Amino acid sequence: MDRKNQVDLVGWLWIVAGLLSLFILFMALLIFLGVSFIPEVGESVRFILRIMALGSWILAALLSLPQIVAGLGILKRQEWARILGIVLSILALFRFPLGTALGIFSLYVLTHRETTSLFH
Repeated sequence: MDRKNQVDLVGWLWIVAGLLSLFILFMALLIFLGVSFIPEVGESVRFILRIMALGSWILAALLSLPQIVAGLGILKRQEWARILGIVLSILALFRFPLGTALGIFSLYVLTHRETTSLFH
């Protein structure tokens, strides 16, 4: 696999990772919001569940959107996206096991000497 294909793969992996995170946190939003409408749930629990639903939505935006934006930028060979991908890769190293694998592979591809010449 040549360097261009590896860069494309890293871009698509970041997009998929961002969409998957967005989906999981959206499901958490639906669960918290859905449980808050059960009639037997008290008012204080209902309030807490709705706050947790809002928090999962904010968390989705803060975690998923940078991954999707980085992936799209990497596919378009933007230098800022390569730097954002490196930062996200370092942060992903702590999300064992899939985040670690994505982080290591992304760091390997995005910091390689041949890769930097592909970005403008």
